[in-house]
This record gives sequence, C-alpha cells and structure tokens, in this order.
Amino acid sequence: MAISLILGMLVGAVLGLTGAGGGILAVPVLVAGMGWTMQQAAPVALVAVVGSAVLGALEGLRKKLVRYRAAMLMALSGVPFTLVGLHVAQVTPQRWLMGIFGLVMLFVGLRLLLQKQDSAAMNIETTMRIARIDPQTGRFQWCLGTGLLLGSIGALTGFLTGLLGVGGGFVIVPLLRRYTNVSMHGVVATSLMVIALVGTGGIVVALVHGAVMPVKATVLFALTTAMGMAAGRQLAGRLSGRHVQRGFAAVLIVVALGLVTRALLAPVIG
Repeated sequence: MAISLILGMLVGAVLGLTGAGGGILAVPVLVAGMGWTMQQAAPVALVAVVGSAVLGALEGLRKKLVRYRAAMLMALSGVPFTLVGLHVAQVTPQRWLMGIFGLVMLFVGLRLLLQKQDSAAMNIETTMRIARIDPQTGRFQWCLGTGLLLGSIGALTGFLTGLLGVGGGFVIVPLLRRYTNVSMHGVVATSLMVIALVGTGGIVVALVHGAVMPVKATVLFALTTAMGMAAGRQLAGRLSGRHVQRGFAAVLIVVALGLVTRALLAPVIG
C-alpha cells in the first residue's frame, strides 16, 4: 500500500497548491500508479477529493466565505446528474473514457496556461456578470438568471463527477469567476462546498450501483491526500501564484497527452 501513500500525498499537495481544481489529477494518478481502470479509480479518487473538499469548505464556512445558498442550489441540481454521468461511464469503453478524460485535462491545462494573470483585469465589471452580489446585503441578487446559471453549473459538475470521478472545481471556479462578481476567495470556498456535497452524492450513487472500493487503499489514499493538501497549502504561501498555475497547467497537459496517447494506442495493443 506504499503506492497509495505516495500517490495520495502527491495529489493532496497539488490540491493544496492549486485550490479547488487540483483533484482532476486523482484519477489518472491512480490509473497510472495502481494499474486500475478509469471505472475502478473514479470512486476511490472521489472519496479522497471529497474528504479534502470538506476540510476546505469547513474552513471557508468558519471565515464566512461560502455562498451556502448558491452551493446548496448547485448541489441539488448536480447530484441527480451524477447518476447520468455514472451510467455513461459504465457503458463507455475504457479507451474512450480515457480519451475523454485526456481531452478534458488538455482543455483545462491550456486554459490555465493561456489565462491572464492580471488580477485587475479579472476584476473589471463586465456585462457577462449574470449573477451579482448586492453590495448592500452582501448576498446574491436572486432572479431567474441567477438560478439558471447556478443550476446549470451544478448540473455540469454533477455529470462530470459521475462520468470521470472528478470534483469539478476546474468547472465551478472559472464559471463563477466569469459570470458572477464573487471574490476569488469566495469562489474557491463555495466551490469546495459544492464538491463536498455533489461528490458525496456521487459516492453514494456509485456504491448503490455496484462500485467496489478496496477499503484499505481508499482510506490510505484519502488520508494521505488530506495530509498532502495541508503541506501544499503551507508551500503555496511561499510560491508565486503565476508559477504555480503555469506549473500545474504543464503537468495537466503532459498527463493529458499521455492519456490521449494510451487511448489511441489501446486498440492496437489490445
């Protein structure tokens, strides 16, 4: 089980360094390190990601950063779609699922690599802000557009959670940043709460539909992921955000290309 310990620390450190989107590495790390299929690795990875997200969400709640009404709406719309994603994953051939995951990772990595780091530019008010925080109440101005936006983000997160076993922070964070005026700290904290809620629902759905998780490997991977996340957070304060983002993007792109290559070669090598 030494491999589980090492892999958990690695994924946790990335989570701590990068925030809510780092869990996307958990599945490919388990596939490569443990020799599991995507379908076997997904629920185990989800347990570790959810455990780490719970810790982050509790910290966000303590600091009053979580938009809990928005998080609950996203979770309520997301959990049913985990069942849809899980069904698609179960009927999709391994090589296709691996290829889809690789393409998703490639997209996320390229987006991070090309994303501007100018925080002032990122905070400029634009007409694309569909959901806004009321400056007087400090809460969302609830309307049909706000509900549809948050519900759609939740549904997409739930589908990807069931399909790929990912937390979905790489979806929630950029969409909330683009279409709302919530602060970055609030976005990450809210994203972690959504990941915790939707991921928990995804684990339950997977178990009900026959997913088998090796208890020892799952527990060790989850615990070491949490430990690695704590270490990553300490290290994050000493590193440039720009360098962390570019480094994470480069890792995602390399892993993505590896997954896509394996998917393409799978029919040839059997």
